[in-house]
Amino acid sequence: MAVDVTSEYFIRVGEIKLLEIKDSDIRIMTLLQARDSVDKGMHIGGAFSAIIPMVTLFYSGVMKLDITSPTRRGQDMFVLSEGHTLAPMASIFADLGYYDRPVLKNSRSIESILNGHPGPLLPGVQAATGPLGQGLSVAEGLALVGKRSPNYDVFCLNGDGELQEGPIWEAIMFSSHKKLDNLCVLVNKNAGQLDDTKQLILPLPDLDKRFSCFGWRVFSVDGTQYGPVVEALRTFKFAPRDGRPTVILCRTRKGFGAFSDFIMGHKVTMPDPLTEQELNLQELRRADRLAEFLNFFNRLDSKGDEGIARDRLLSVAGNINLEIIFNGGKAVDVKPIIVPVRTKRAPERNKKIDYDANQLPKLDSSKTYSASNVITLAMQAFARDPKVVSIDADLAALSGLEPGVAYVDMTRALNVGIAEANMMGIGEGFAIMGYNVWLSTVCLFFDWKVLRRIAIGYQERIETMAMKDGWLSRGHGLDLTLIAAGPSIELTTNGATHMGNDDIQVLNGIAHLKIIDISCPNQLLAVMRWVMEGNKGLVYIRIMRFPSAVIYGSDFKFEFGKGYILRENPDDQAVIVSSGRSVHEALAAAQELEQSGISIKVIDMPSIDEKLMLELYRSGQPIIIAEQNNGYIWPEYRKILFSSKETIDPAQLVPVNTLDENGKPQFIHSATYQQLLNRFGLAPRQIADTIRQEIDAKQS
Repeated sequence: MAVDVTSEYFIRVGEIKLLEIKDSDIRIMTLLQARDSVDKGMHIGGAFSAIIPMVTLFYSGVMKLDITSPTRRGQDMFVLSEGHTLAPMASIFADLGYYDRPVLKNSRSIESILNGHPGPLLPGVQAATGPLGQGLSVAEGLALVGKRSPNYDVFCLNGDGELQEGPIWEAIMFSSHKKLDNLCVLVNKNAGQLDDTKQLILPLPDLDKRFSCFGWRVFSVDGTQYGPVVEALRTFKFAPRDGRPTVILCRTRKGFGAFSDFIMGHKVTMPDPLTEQELNLQELRRADRLAEFLNFFNRLDSKGDEGIARDRLLSVAGNINLEIIFNGGKAVDVKPIIVPVRTKRAPERNKKIDYDANQLPKLDSSKTYSASNVITLAMQAFARDPKVVSIDADLAALSGLEPGVAYVDMTRALNVGIAEANMMGIGEGFAIMGYNVWLSTVCLFFDWKVLRRIAIGYQERIETMAMKDGWLSRGHGLDLTLIAAGPSIELTTNGATHMGNDDIQVLNGIAHLKIIDISCPNQLLAVMRWVMEGNKGLVYIRIMRFPSAVIYGSDFKFEFGKGYILRENPDDQAVIVSSGRSVHEALAAAQELEQSGISIKVIDMPSIDEKLMLELYRSGQPIIIAEQNNGYIWPEYRKILFSSKETIDPAQLVPVNTLDENGKPQFIHSATYQQLLNRFGLAPRQIADTIRQEIDAKQS
């Protein structure tokens, strides 16, 4: 039935009044969260000012959601970049049926899945957020997927405070460049932050003009009432699009919608008397809003245009989990509908990449190969599976990813320019959607803060897969591989800012990161095949910059956590353990020693093999740990020995690495590769001399 202008007017007025009732319910649920949390605390100021944008987004009919199956491709997606505003989102998700309302009690306790900031422990939440300025890049990655089939829209809520972060503007630039008109950002523009809740420390005047200059469609609306936010969102959703992403600047203030000025704070602990006072006042406001709606609704005629409006409002109320109660033909109340949990466990995802092994490059053991060329050729085979995606940051020549994937499908070979943080967030967005994602840059340029947050989201996904009643199942982790170019001393004359002699020492502290140091082109191929099996998680692969000889055969099979014996004889007198480029120097040292009648064992340790390390130590032979960096295998060896409760002879382990003369980490300045080897005692002749000295000392 056609709806005329009169009916439409009544419907819109009634919808706003229903949203205001829902607003009261969400505020009350949010206050109860604070009262019932383990610390009675909450990031309350931003949470309250974000309620109108959030309630509008989830209850105005703008988003198409499949609450039963939140991982099903094709539904709209939401990222809460402003992770401090978790509480109202948690209330909304409980009201929608992603999980039971009791989840809102005892939050932030050790027993709860509702933490201080959002993450995938909570059903329906796709990414862990909280470190500000990162969520928009994740939303951008989701939006890039949403431009493919099946199409969908992506919504992201940001605070104005986090717009001071640089990665935000990396994402803003790239989103307009890629014409992501399926991306809508709502800014909780409450003009306050942690250290000053009444103004931004770094003011952002003319924010509408700034977004517009970056090629965005901008709506600046009064975020203290529902009408303008509803209209802006519906314009984004239903009006014709022109390639521009959309931002809705919701002008408000911290704590808006609360009565007490105490709630204008950033993170507060709510005293029980104040919470009860606020709850009572919120209930009174709800009663006023209820009376206003009932008066409006009951004045509508049951026939004609007004009858159409009444019927539509009954439907709208049901759609937002409100029930209009009648008595004697009159509406007398509007009650919340407590819906059962709707979200079911996600079906398993098949993460295995299909490829024709005959299409992979065949390497000649008599030749040398650069890692980037091997990756390019391999990706021409792997990328035929549409689940493979690569993202570079203006260094594709070092990794070979982009030319390999683009050879098959240029739309899955992205380059974000000089913006590593944005690259990593986009990659996470693709990985959330089930893609096998490859990122690359110089090893030192990966953003530690972003990687740590991604790893937290990955851990929460693994944890919920393991839960008896978790909402995710096998295949819903993150398959994200980082190609780290120019590791150790291979950037030679580029100087200390680019010399990768400390990347794995720093990144080794990030949980769940699988570190692999490549020594051979065939080993690289084997590692890539291993990753393509799927469900390998977060993988950090260090690739050599310059061409190298082939060490392993074409049938080599990689296993994570396993070292490989490259040379071994019954009369070995010592052991060299190494990885990456240094393995080639170790083999040359072994060959030199063999000419003088000394046999040594050579171990390639691309990933840490605890069992092999203990076996080598128990042999009693001197162990030389040769590394062209500040030492990664060396401290790992010490940890393994201490945890095994062995009687440790420090003289048996001899590190040769780039630590200074006092054993402290240092940065390395420009030099040629050979000069750097000589400077740190890592040339084959020097390694051989070190081994001779250790053998002589042991025999004496």
